Amino acid sequence: MLVDINARPRRIAVISVHTSPLDQPGTGDAGGLNVYVLETAKRMALRGIEVDIFTRATRSDLPAIVQLAPGISVRHIEAGPFGELRKEDLPSQMCAMTSGMLHVVAHEGREYDLVHSHYWLSGQVGWLTSERWGVPLVHTMHTLAKVKNEALAEGDTPEPRIRIIGEEQVVDASSALVANTVQEAVDLETYYDAPSDRVIVAHPGVDLDTFNPADGRRAARQRLGIRPDAQLLLFVGRIQPLKAPDVLINAAAELLAMDPSMSERLQVVICGGPSGTGLEHPESMEMLASARGVDVDFVPPQTREVLADYYRAADLVVVPSYSESFGLVAIEAQACGTPVIAAAVGGLRTAVAHNVSGILVEGHDPKLWAERIHEFLRCPICPRRLSAGAVRHAAQFTWDHTVDAMLEAYRIARGAALAELRAQAGHA
Repeated sequence: MLVDINARPRRIAVISVHTSPLDQPGTGDAGGLNVYVLETAKRMALRGIEVDIFTRATRSDLPAIVQLAPGISVRHIEAGPFGELRKEDLPSQMCAMTSGMLHVVAHEGREYDLVHSHYWLSGQVGWLTSERWGVPLVHTMHTLAKVKNEALAEGDTPEPRIRIIGEEQVVDASSALVANTVQEAVDLETYYDAPSDRVIVAHPGVDLDTFNPADGRRAARQRLGIRPDAQLLLFVGRIQPLKAPDVLINAAAELLAMDPSMSERLQVVICGGPSGTGLEHPESMEMLASARGVDVDFVPPQTREVLADYYRAADLVVVPSYSESFGLVAIEAQACGTPVIAAAVGGLRTAVAHNVSGILVEGHDPKLWAERIHEFLRCPICPRRLSAGAVRHAAQFTWDHTVDAMLEAYRIARGAALAELRAQAGHA
């Protein structure tokens, strides 16, 4: 363990058990967490910190090690059967994941200054590996079961008790916790009794080299084959009840009932793939759109470059989630100059500045969403004003700022771990 707590770590082990930074965000279990792990690893490596990312191998043909970039490697650990496993089934593989990590690291003789785990499953592995290696554990929850269960979509399945217990254990085992927003920090302290001096807020960032206004909406629409005069509402994300794409479809139906003149121009695009409980009824959104008489274009997850064009092409990006620890989609869209209409929940209150970069809506009543969307589309000055505000607001969120805060969390974690060692020595 580092004696100088202010010294920058030389090498860290990052654990992301259930999803790999190599996976395409927007389907399965891949989403903002993937982007977060990848982008922060890149910035860590640029600061001279070596990053090894451990994830579960889902295919037999995956190489044991993938050099993602200079100073960054993704290490695939065999844990359970190859192929995708539901997150609900993964707790049974935590022993295998931990054993595999310990074996690989011991065989190679690698040493780490710190373990940083992402999501509670990874935290369980990080808890054991950090103790074995005698280094601090830093953890980022990304989502909290107790918070999600208080804001469930109708018919959605609550997070199981095993996850709640697991999260409580990880909080207790961590030397420091990284929260995406002040609200998440409060939730950690309120629901999980996390010590306030061990919780550091690190807002996620946005890659402004990729997500920016570029050559504007017209050019983006030409590249995507979208009509210049369309009034485009865009949803981006995993298709599951938590993300609430049904709110957009139902709001679009209400919008057309409210103003039939929009029928010729209104276009709804849903970009993403089924995930979570959405896998149980993968065609439910298509069926809903047909039943409500809404013409929806369903497109699969896109590369970052194409996704940026979809953001630029939209009049409004719709983020109606029931719970979000932050909301990367909202920040990416705003960075491209597109205002966002989002549910006033969790981290979306931070990601979207109400009436500055977008619109926050209380609740999930489709009629209310339709009214707010209609007001925006009919306002002669709102789109331009909020577009300019969106670019300014998103520019505040950079991955370098995220890493600055993470390094502070690492400093706190090393100090807490060192103090614990000294206390143990004093009792010996």
